[in-house]
Amino acid sequence: MYQIDFSTPKTAYFIGIGGISMSAFAELLQFMGFTIKGSDRSKSKITKHLEDLGIKIVYEQSSENITPDIDFVVYTAAISETNPEFKRAKELDLPMMTRASMIGQVMKNYTTAVAVAGTHGKTSTTSIASHIMLEAGMDPTISVGGILPAIGGNLRIGRSKNFITEACEYTNSFLNFFPTIGIILNIEEDHLDFFHDLADIRRSFRKFAELLPEHGTLIISSDIENLDEITGGLPCRVLTFSVDDPGADFHAADIAYDEFGRGSFTLVRSGEKTDERYALEIVGKHNIGNTLACLALSSLFDIPAQTVQNGLSKYKGTERRFERKGEYNGAVIIDDYAHHPTEIAATLASAKHYPHKKLWVAFQPHTYTRTKSLLHELAESLCAADHVLLADIYAAREQDPGDISSKDIENLIIKSGNSATYLGDFKSIEKFLEKNLTTGDLLITMGAGNIVEVGEALVDC
Repeated sequence: MYQIDFSTPKTAYFIGIGGISMSAFAELLQFMGFTIKGSDRSKSKITKHLEDLGIKIVYEQSSENITPDIDFVVYTAAISETNPEFKRAKELDLPMMTRASMIGQVMKNYTTAVAVAGTHGKTSTTSIASHIMLEAGMDPTISVGGILPAIGGNLRIGRSKNFITEACEYTNSFLNFFPTIGIILNIEEDHLDFFHDLADIRRSFRKFAELLPEHGTLIISSDIENLDEITGGLPCRVLTFSVDDPGADFHAADIAYDEFGRGSFTLVRSGEKTDERYALEIVGKHNIGNTLACLALSSLFDIPAQTVQNGLSKYKGTERRFERKGEYNGAVIIDDYAHHPTEIAATLASAKHYPHKKLWVAFQPHTYTRTKSLLHELAESLCAADHVLLADIYAAREQDPGDISSKDIENLIIKSGNSATYLGDFKSIEKFLEKNLTTGDLLITMGAGNIVEVGEALVDC
């Protein structure tokens, strides 16, 4: 495998440079002195930011873009071998590496490298931890899979040897990393277009845990079934956290929620209730769990409780994570990235604490594979809403197989005695909501695709 020589910066070409992670590391490598070029299918706020930094980007992926002066090429899992730029790089025998391999090599430059993994919750947890590290003066380099207002985007370049990033399991990407501290939030069925089954996913997370060195630490939820399969025999230190399990090293007691669903709790550490009480500016029980993972992380650096609380007080959420977009006709509109059944259930549980009369969800399923494999679970989780409006499936990297649609979710929800309407396109959903949203209602646009546009269109009315 090609090894980047960070002492001698060269020219790198990023295929798909506009992605949330690709863009961050393109900017980081440029800061390190590398000359960065790249391509993407369309312009965006992210690509404009990169262009403002002096990075040259083309918007037509063509073989002509790959020239002999390029020293190595970085690409994502979404790039196929038929991509003209990929093919040309192969023809020229240029060194090529996946995004994950590149991130792993970057991590070697840091003494403390924190990798946040899990089926869901990675962006929120990375963001919470980042706020605490910033408040503690650790000056971290941060790569987060969303837009974090505190750092003005998805990347912060620090001057210290502290680094924190998300670690995605899809295509076993995180197995290319070199963490000194790993966090595993949960392990559930997902990405079944790559993994065979849950057992296959668990094996991948076990391998991730095994990446940690003897002097490292694994922070992991004790709610994960058969936990010893993941942690047994590891040479590193293991710390557990849980909202529900009082036997975890970090546990929450005396949980309460304010009128907007923001949680607070007292920390129980190794079975002993402390005098530390933490209040969050974000909603939901799941975010209390994410915060407990961050408290475990904070303990490794002896960060004082008041410093932690100061950091928590400044974190108001990440873009597309229970993000308040505005109002329409007296109804509050929230947007959320949830697209896995567990995420949907957590978001709707949070909404129960948020003031509202009727809870509406405009849901856009993400990928045909996920929708088909988790069809019943998706329908069941959505039943927590008063009424569900269904958009067509967001294909992402997939082709329509013709045997699954959002109509199947509608049928299951109605069969269970709950309310759902399949409308397909965004314009139809907007018109339906214009007629039916009333004062005091709560609308959540939900999904990992572009369903956010529905709420934004209503707010702009």
